[in-house]
Amino acid sequence: MNTLVESLIRVRMSSHDAHYAGGLVDGARMLNLFGDVATELLIKYDGDEGLFRAYDSVEFLAPVQAGDYIEAKGRIVKVGGTSRRMEFEAWKVISPSPEHGETAAELLADPVLVCKASGTCVTPKESQRISHE
Repeated sequence: MNTLVESLIRVRMSSHDAHYAGGLVDGARMLNLFGDVATELLIKYDGDEGLFRAYDSVEFLAPVQAGDYIEAKGRIVKVGGTSRRMEFEAWKVISPSPEHGETAAELLADPVLVCKASGTCVTPKESQRISHE
């Protein structure tokens, strides 16, 4: 599929994000990041934040823990009159390395895909400020 617009954010998961034992982060936090990416995509494409309509697929693929750095990526892959089909991925790119010291961390040579999803957002015609003709 052609990518029409892309966006990327990088966020460190904090101890406040950890919801479960062992500092495990709730998977819903990845969906929160995808929502932020979707908002940026809509602003880039339409000049408006639009609305997230629905996810049609969500896969949680690996655990995320407090201290991990996550890159959330998204792209618009299909455009209708008001709908924008999007695909998202969340990658763990840095992880704490407590075995090397309290403040040690490691840039992962092979980032880990922790979540992927797809969904549709909508920007009403009257809110679309950028022409693509």
